[in-house]
Amino acid sequence: MENGYYWRNRELRQQVSVIDGTDAPTLLLKNSTYLNVYTKQWLKANIWIANDRIVYVGENLPENLDGTEIIDCEGQYLVPGYIEPHAHPFQLYNPEELANHAARFGTTTLINDNLMWHFLLDKKKAFSMIEDFSKSPVSMFWWARFDSQTTLQDEESLFNTEEVLKWINHPSVVQGGELTSWPSLLAGDDRLLYWIQETKRQGKPVEGHLPGASEKTLTKMKLLGVSADHESMTGEEVLRRLRLGYQVGLRYSSIRPDLPKLIEEIVAENLQNYDNLTMTTDGGTPAFYENGLMNRCIEIAIEKGVPAVEAYRMASYNAARHFRMDEQLGSIAPGRIAHINILKEKEAPRPVSVLAKGKWIVKDDVNQELSPVIDWEKYGINPLSIDWELREEELQFSLPVGLNMVNEVIMKPYAIDTDITLDEIPAEKEDAFLLMIDKNGKWRVNTTIRGFTNQLGAIATSYSTTGDFVFIGKSKSDMLLAWKRMKEIGGGIVLVNKGEVVLEIPLTLGGAMYDGSMTELIEKEKQLKTVLEEFGYSFNDPVYSLLFLSSTHLPFIRITQQGIVDVKKKEILFPATMC
Repeated sequence: MENGYYWRNRELRQQVSVIDGTDAPTLLLKNSTYLNVYTKQWLKANIWIANDRIVYVGENLPENLDGTEIIDCEGQYLVPGYIEPHAHPFQLYNPEELANHAARFGTTTLINDNLMWHFLLDKKKAFSMIEDFSKSPVSMFWWARFDSQTTLQDEESLFNTEEVLKWINHPSVVQGGELTSWPSLLAGDDRLLYWIQETKRQGKPVEGHLPGASEKTLTKMKLLGVSADHESMTGEEVLRRLRLGYQVGLRYSSIRPDLPKLIEEIVAENLQNYDNLTMTTDGGTPAFYENGLMNRCIEIAIEKGVPAVEAYRMASYNAARHFRMDEQLGSIAPGRIAHINILKEKEAPRPVSVLAKGKWIVKDDVNQELSPVIDWEKYGINPLSIDWELREEELQFSLPVGLNMVNEVIMKPYAIDTDITLDEIPAEKEDAFLLMIDKNGKWRVNTTIRGFTNQLGAIATSYSTTGDFVFIGKSKSDMLLAWKRMKEIGGGIVLVNKGEVVLEIPLTLGGAMYDGSMTELIEKEKQLKTVLEEFGYSFNDPVYSLLFLSSTHLPFIRITQQGIVDVKKKEILFPATMC
C-alpha cells in the first residue's frame, strides 16, 4: 500500500486471484460472528485476509489454503478496528508509541494533529516522516493546522498559504483544522477562508473548535465551511450541532471527560440516529490511557444506554465515512484494510485479539512484539543540545500583572502585591515566579503565577506549545538548578526543591517527547502529578497546565513568545524582553 490505503494494480490482481483459488489467503478467520456496520447486524461468516486487506466475507471457505493461517473464531465476536478521529499524539508520548499502545486496546487508526511537526521539522522532513508512519501496522493520518493556537514571534514563517496548501494536498492529510482561530474567520480573515475552501475542494472536512458557540455562531461557521466539532459540553449542545448538520465528536479526555454526561443527556432526549456521532479522547495524558483509548469510550457509551451496535459504529464506521475513507476503513467487508478486533462478548469492547493491517498486534491476550518504523535520529529529533546559559540577571521579575489559574487551563490576570524582587518568594504567599524563555535564549517573559504551586522550589520544562522553556517556582536558585539538570538530560521536565532534584522526566525526542514505553511514561506522569499535589498543585492535569500556558484559544490571559497577551482583546499587555 502507498500512503496508508492505496494498493498497486499488481496487489489488486493478487487479491482477486485469492477469490479464484489461484492464490491462498494469508489468514482465514472461520466461523466468525461479525458486526456488519451497514445492516447493523451480527452475522456469521468466514473472513479471508490477503496480507493487509480483507478480500472476502461470506459463507464460503477458500479453495486454496496453502500456507494460510487458520483461526477458528467460534464463540467470539468480530468488530472493525477502532478509529480515534482527533488525536494529539505529543502529550509527552511520541506518535509511534501512542499508536502501538492504542492498537493493543483495539484502536488501529489515528487521525493526528500535525502541530508539533511545524515546530520540530521543516516541511520536507515532516512529509518524509509521515510517509514513514504509513509503514506502521496502525493507520496514521494527519490534520493540516491553520494556526499555531498561540502568539508567535513570526507566525507567517510557519503558517502561510504555500505551507498550508502543501499540507492540505498531502494524501496522508485527511482534514483541515482544528480551527482554533475561528474568531479571526468571523472577523473577516479571507486568507483563512481561502484555506478552508481549498480544503473542501480537496474533499476533506474541516474540524472546528467551537466551545460554547451559540446557534448563530454555529450557523455562520457552517456557512463558512466547518464540517465537524468536538467541543460540546452538554447534551443540548450536541443536539444543536447535529440539527445544523455537523459531524459531532463526543469528548472523553483527561482535561474534559464529558462523554458519560453527554451520552446520558442525549439518550434522555431519545436520540434516534447516531450516524453523525463519533467519540474522541482528544489528546489524553499518558495515565489517562492506561486502559486504552476508544475501547473505553465504547464501554462508557454502552453503559450509558447507547445500543452496542451504534457504539461500535461511532468508534469505527462513522469516523471513516466522515473522512471519506469508508472504502478503506471502519468496516469488515471486502476491500477494507484488515483492522479487526476479536471480542469475548458483544458488549466487551476491549479485544482479546487485534489485527492491524492483517498483522497480529494482540493474539489470545498476548501482546505481540512490534518493530519500530520511525528512526528519530534520521530526522534530527534528538536530545536537546543547548549552547547558551540561563543567567541570574534573566531572573529579574518586575511586571505588575501575573496569571491566576482558575482551573487547569483557564487563567485570569491579577495585580501582583507580593515583593517579587526577592530571590525566594515566601511560602505563605500564593505567588510563584513564572519565566518563559526562547529555546535559543533570544527573548524572555518574566511574571508570576498563582495556583500552580505554593511550595515547590522550581519546575523547568522544555515541554510547551512551542518548545520554548518554562520555569515555575518559589526559588531562583532552584530554577537555575532545574535548568542545569534539564540541559544535562537533553530536555524534559525537572522538579527541584531546596537544592535537590525531586523528579525528572527526560523528553529526549526534541525536548517534547518521551523515547520509551508507554508503560514507563504512565508511571512517570503519575509521579509528576503526585509530587506536584504535595507541593500545592490543586487541579487534576498538570501536563495540560504546562502545555496550555501560551495557548491563546483559551481565556483570559496567556504568556507567549510576544509577551503577556489579553486573549479577548488580542492585545499584548507587556511585551517580551530581548535577552
